[in-house]
Amino acid sequence: MIDQRITDRIVAAALDEDAPWGDLTSETLVPESAIVRAHLVAREPGVFSGTCLLEAAFRLVDPEIRIELQITDGEAFEPKSLGAITGSARAILRAERIALNFTQRMSGIATQTARYVEAVAGTGARIVDTRKTTPGLRIIERQAVRDGGGHNHRTSLSDAVMVKDNHLASVLASGMTITEALLQMKSRLPHTTHVEVEVDRLDQIEPVLAAGVDTIMLDNFTNEELREGIKMVAGRAIVEASGGVNLDTVADIARTGVDVISVGALTHSVRALDLGLDFE
Repeated sequence: MIDQRITDRIVAAALDEDAPWGDLTSETLVPESAIVRAHLVAREPGVFSGTCLLEAAFRLVDPEIRIELQITDGEAFEPKSLGAITGSARAILRAERIALNFTQRMSGIATQTARYVEAVAGTGARIVDTRKTTPGLRIIERQAVRDGGGHNHRTSLSDAVMVKDNHLASVLASGMTITEALLQMKSRLPHTTHVEVEVDRLDQIEPVLAAGVDTIMLDNFTNEELREGIKMVAGRAIVEASGGVNLDTVADIARTGVDVISVGALTHSVRALDLGLDFE
């Protein structure tokens, strides 16, 4: 789960952006004493995510607001009321859009992730996200991936080594071989650091494996090339597939025998789910 301090910081910034000098409409139109009950309504099926952000949005505006959700993160739902929010009308109106923005996006990510996870069920392949996230919101979008049944890749550039094509091009331009460069790099790393290397050709696999890497990413390989690559790796490293992954292709990619499939579409182009707040 996400630390509440982080959640509060993210939500507070969004609330400040949305009403830097207050809610002009509600404060001049709605009586200060008005109390309402509103329902969080799903207008399409999906998988829920974002409870902590929804609760933070209302709590930070008015701690007296009562939230009664009938759904938990990671739970699938059909179109219906998912719970109720009761309290000051002004406060609920003030927090409404921010609460919905977060839960709509996170539920969209969780729902999309669940579709990918279902598509590869029974293959043993793990669906993971990428760093293609909304700047400043990675931690909550990654939680949504987990709520959808997926897994997380490295969280940041600081978490693990991931050598990509531009890194390798820079190494080759310096006159070193791929194996030499990787071995030199590993000598500078703590023994606990995970090392992954991306390759885009079959002939790069052996030089990379010679350095004893932990994971090898086969990028934009055809399914036949993936099968050949897996044979070449022969269990010496975790095999990750990346590139050209969508809901139409992911099952066939999984059936090649790869261990991990990374999917940027889980976060970079997801559609927000249709959730609304309907007042009684």
